[in-house]
Amino acid sequence: KKHHFPSHILPSLVSTVNTISSTLCKKDPTNFSPTSKTISTETMVRELNYTTISHVLDSWEEVRRLKSFEETVGTILFQTLFKKSPQAKVLFGFPIDIDTDSQELLTSKRFLMHAAYLVQMLDTALNMVGPDIELLTEIMLELGSKHVRYGVKPEMFPIMGEAIIVAMSSALKERFTDDVEEAWKETFHELSTDMIRGMAEARKP
Repeated sequence: KKHHFPSHILPSLVSTVNTISSTLCKKDPTNFSPTSKTISTETMVRELNYTTISHVLDSWEEVRRLKSFEETVGTILFQTLFKKSPQAKVLFGFPIDIDTDSQELLTSKRFLMHAAYLVQMLDTALNMVGPDIELLTEIMLELGSKHVRYGVKPEMFPIMGEAIIVAMSSALKERFTDDVEEAWKETFHELSTDMIRGMAEARKP
C-alpha cells in the first residue's frame, strides 16, 4: 500500500539523517543498527574528487547566505519537481491537477514546510560530502529504505536531480557555471545511487 508523505515525514527524515550521523560519528559505530537489512558497502558513494566537492560546497555556501534560502530554494525545487513529475504532487499530499504556479500551492503551509525541510536534508547531506563519505553512504541507504513505503520510485531521482539544478541555477544565476552544474550532477548521481540501492534492498522479501 502506498501512502503520501504526511506532514511530519520530512522533519522526521531530517531527524533520521542527524541521528544516524551523530551515532556513526561516535567512537563505537556498532551502536547503529539500521532498520533496513544490512547492505554491502563494497559499492558506495565513491570518492568525489576535490574539484567536484569544492564546486558543490562553495556554491552551496553562496546559496546558504541568501535570505530565507531554505524556503526560496525549496519552493523552486518543489515547483520544478511537480511540473516535471505530476505524480509527485500526490506523494506529498496535493491533488495531481493542482496548478504548480497557483498561489494555492505556493503559499500552502504544507508546501512551504516540505520545501524547507527538503533543503535542510540536502544541507545535512552536503555537510558530510568528503571526509565523512562512508557515513554518508549509510545515511543514503537508510533514507532509501524509508522512502519505499511512500511510493517513491527510482525513476523519480533523475527528475529530482533536474529540479535541484533548476533551483541552484535560479538562486546563483551567472555564478552557476557549467563546471559547477556538472559537479552538482555528479554529486547528486552518487548520492541518489545509494538511495536507490537502499530502496531495492527494502523491497526484497
